[in-house]
Amino acid sequence: MFQPEKDFEEYSTFVFKYLMSLCGNADLAEELTQETFYRAIRSSGKFDGSCKVSTWLCQIAKHIWYQELDKRKRRKTEPLQESGAEDGVESSYCRREQTLEVMKAVHILEENGKEVFLLRITGGFSFKEIGEICGRNENWARVTFYRAKQRIIKEVGRDEM
Repeated sequence: MFQPEKDFEEYSTFVFKYLMSLCGNADLAEELTQETFYRAIRSSGKFDGSCKVSTWLCQIAKHIWYQELDKRKRRKTEPLQESGAEDGVESSYCRREQTLEVMKAVHILEENGKEVFLLRITGGFSFKEIGEICGRNENWARVTFYRAKQRIIKEVGRDEM
């Protein structure tokens, strides 16, 4: 049973961390967290208890994030984050290029691998938490992350040859 006040207290930080792992912007993650709980309250009658409340909330959050991405594609907005580090143009450029190569490799992963990799790396979620978010177990999350990481290493290494 979904209990808005109690569940907000218990799961708001969890949902916020999940959204931070997806978008990388604290202000946007906070806004999307609020929208997640608003939609959860509106559709609380549809929650049948077949999964954990945290899993249900993360599924709502994921759909809201996808809607945000669709809006951004239509508006063609700028990237969410810009590097402001002033530790040398060359090192900044190299870091940006390396990040670009890794993100290109992440982009070609299948959906489960991409989601698990981003949750682990950018969100800092444990494998147990990732398993709960995805409706699977901890072992599945570990194996999926390992395979995604191996694929990324292979793709990034191929570009350097």
